[in-house]
Amino acid sequence: MDNTVGSLTQEQESIIIGLLLGDGYLRIMPGRKNAFLEINHSIINEKDYVDWKYHKLKELVKSSPRERKGKDRRIAYRFFTRQHPELTDLYLTFYSNRKKIIPELNLDPLMIAVWFMDDGSKSYRTYYLNTQLFNHQSQKRLIWMLKKQFGINSSLNRDKKYYRIRIKQNSAEKFKKLISVLVIPTMKYKLG
Repeated sequence: MDNTVGSLTQEQESIIIGLLLGDGYLRIMPGRKNAFLEINHSIINEKDYVDWKYHKLKELVKSSPRERKGKDRRIAYRFFTRQHPELTDLYLTFYSNRKKIIPELNLDPLMIAVWFMDDGSKSYRTYYLNTQLFNHQSQKRLIWMLKKQFGINSSLNRDKKYYRIRIKQNSAEKFKKLISVLVIPTMKYKLG
């Protein structure tokens, strides 16, 4: 039985790319032709956010989000999309040897807002994007894209033994203005 759906909308593609910049990940199961996306968050803090993602990607999904027990008594809330050829294209673009990388992208504000909702935070007068799992080259590429495409100045910031992206204070307000209208109400606390 075919488990694929029609083409992604521009909004869905932007959301999925934002998720890949953040916590989302794509997989291709052995023996399967196409990739699928898994969304998995803590139910306590981010249930509404998972529900928003589900609503936006609903036509790609067979069943609604469900709770599951995770590590250390954590209750997770997750869903999976169906397999999709366009997700396979994104998998081939964003993964090298099963490890997420950052290709050159034309970012849009929705991608950045989803990325921030997934992996962003506010600290004092600026914002951080937790990119610790990306290699140095991918992080530098993200910094370059933010600067070139939106005029947002950022740099790498050491976080213990890893690095993350820190929006420079002179760009913090510009960054907030770019994404604030797209950040869902239950995630606005991250903007401060």
